[in-house]
Amino acid sequence: MVNVLDLAVDEWEGLATLVPSVDGTALADMVQAFEQSQGFTPAGGYAGVAPTLVAFGDIPDYYLGVARRQWPRRERVWLLGCECGEEGCWPFEAEVRLAGQTVTWSSFSQPHRRARSYAGFGPFVFDRRQYEDTVVAAVAALRAGGWGPAPDVAVSASAPARWSRWPLRR
Repeated sequence: MVNVLDLAVDEWEGLATLVPSVDGTALADMVQAFEQSQGFTPAGGYAGVAPTLVAFGDIPDYYLGVARRQWPRRERVWLLGCECGEEGCWPFEAEVRLAGQTVTWSSFSQPHRRARSYAGFGPFVFDRRQYEDTVVAAVAALRAGGWGPAPDVAVSASAPARWSRWPLRR
């Protein structure tokens, strides 16, 4: 089954946040439900990530796991941050793999609770074109919302020309 990604733009205390949904359900809600079903304490507490608080660099490259300064590391992404607004406080991360025309999120983890197993969560497999178009649309929505470029960010030379290449600040 191929999943469908949505990446909504939200604002939290003056910062733009990117909030993922899979097949029409907010990823934060999916993670919370899974954590509750596993008896994890605490369960949930996630929100979108703010590209200005994490060294995203090129946003589309970040979501493909190939950014020059990929955070937290190559082929891993923080899909969610803490509901307090500090990503590193309670991030939810995944491995992102590119294979032909698909992008897969798997090997999920909560870095502050390494003993937790997310083996029954996902994987999520997206059509690469739909995935890339969704990320590009989110960047365009950020721009339309008045978020602008940060001049201190390096641009990925490998990013397709149709991708906007900057994190966003007002």
